[in-house]
Amino acid sequence: MSSLFSKIVSGEIPAHIIQESSDFLAFLDINPLAEGHTLVIPKKETDYIFDMGDEEYMKLWEFAKSVALKVEKAIECKRIGIAVIGLEVAHAHIHLVPINSVSDINFAQPKLNLSQEELARVAAKING
Repeated sequence: MSSLFSKIVSGEIPAHIIQESSDFLAFLDINPLAEGHTLVIPKKETDYIFDMGDEEYMKLWEFAKSVALKVEKAIECKRIGIAVIGLEVAHAHIHLVPINSVSDINFAQPKLNLSQEELARVAAKING
């Protein structure tokens, strides 16, 4: 069965794209912890990040770094926090979250409720 993220890759489900390559995709989380919270995924569906081949795994992190630098440039924050949880969607993904303190990346806290228009504004801000 195709994952939610695979449906975003195929265009079945719309997303606010931040960056894309032939192998990877970065898009805004629709339930963000902070403005600019971005998900980075391999386009090839793999459930568990550590099941990825070594080369693809390293390239995913290189792609994530370029996305993080782009987000950090556009969204005021001290750092971009990184989390790999792997339980929410059966598709490997990295969370990039603009943070100002450790508590900003607590996934138990309430998420922001941004409209599609607000998400589009954030994507445009990041994409320049």
